Amino acid sequence: MTADDRPLVLLIATGMRHYREYLLRSIATGYRIHLFATAEPGWEREYVTGWTLVDSTVDGPGMVPAALDLAAREPVQGVLCWDEARILAAAHVAEALGLPGGDTAMVRRCRDKHLTRVALDARGVPQPRSLAVGTLEEALKAAGETGYPAILKPRGLGGSLGVIRVEDPEELAERFAFVRDLTVPDGATFDVPVLVEEYADGPEVSVDAVVRDGVVTPLFLARKVLGYEPYCEEVGHYVDARDELLHDPEFRRVLQDTHTALGFTDGFTHTEIKLSSRGLRVIEVNGRLGGDMIPYLGLLTTGIDPGLAAAAVACGRVPDVTPRHELAAGVRFFYVAEDDTTIGSIAFDEAGLPGAVDRAIPVVEPGATVSPPPKGTLWGRIAYATAVSADLAECRAALDAAEANLEVKAAA
Repeated sequence: MTADDRPLVLLIATGMRHYREYLLRSIATGYRIHLFATAEPGWEREYVTGWTLVDSTVDGPGMVPAALDLAAREPVQGVLCWDEARILAAAHVAEALGLPGGDTAMVRRCRDKHLTRVALDARGVPQPRSLAVGTLEEALKAAGETGYPAILKPRGLGGSLGVIRVEDPEELAERFAFVRDLTVPDGATFDVPVLVEEYADGPEVSVDAVVRDGVVTPLFLARKVLGYEPYCEEVGHYVDARDELLHDPEFRRVLQDTHTALGFTDGFTHTEIKLSSRGLRVIEVNGRLGGDMIPYLGLLTTGIDPGLAAAAVACGRVPDVTPRHELAAGVRFFYVAEDDTTIGSIAFDEAGLPGAVDRAIPVVEPGATVSPPPKGTLWGRIAYATAVSADLAECRAALDAAEANLEVKAAA
């Protein structure tokens, strides 16, 4: 296949280079990529064959004319997006082009966590009880029904942003405004913005999967590490290609039932499930590739390429999901200790990193001012490290070593 024979994929935005470049690198080996962006591409130029500047990448209908113009010049086989704030916009574009994933109602049921709950409830999928509220008074009443501890979460954000466990009415009253008022650039907003949910105990896992004609094929499973209680900050993840849960019949049934309830027929999804003492409880479904380097860990551990798999299903093609090896991998995110810390210097001492460390990447520059959660949530991260090995114990030890060899000095 020559470069000109590769199918053309329209990509809506890219995200940060530190977190998403590996996807473009993979996709470019089998597809031509045309990028829709709001600014001239920089590092992306190595991987894309063309780009169009648009006024906004969150305005789906606004991008449709540019997409139709592109399709008139050359056939577009698929529309791809892995940014939570833009997946609905991408669905609008795919719909206009008549391509897989062009079902805006389907994507909205994932994007809006309240609509997710309604759809799953209608099909009897196991999940925490959930009530949408707009005021503190409504939240207190809802928590009286769900019981304490309770979970407060923003209705339209991702990455566990703003998710808090509260133990009693006093703590709910103290924390409610933080959840209600939390905003992020290009985030979804709702008149009834908060969900009060029944607390599900136990560890949480996530599953990245491809979906074709409604059939869900799980690729890899990550076990989430949370920190900064009561804020549910995702501080790390572990993926083991040999994780038995991936092959558990009940787990796979719930995963399939979840997608069936949502009417999710074609695309790539990231589903979060609690392994509670009362059984499996579905937490949420994202209509995109997972974040936090989870797909990268899946690539390391299984050899299944998530970028190529996502591009294939976006084009209506059968993805290659054949595992090539069985390894374990992990990622850990690092933060400063104090609010409003201005970074003077940041670097990993490479000499102290064991061979299992795969990446050790600062994600802020000197001069940046950052805070740990809750003031700095995802954007409070200053660096991350990944590790890959034959077993999880070695991965954990390697990430401990990376943390010990991260040297951060505050500006004077």
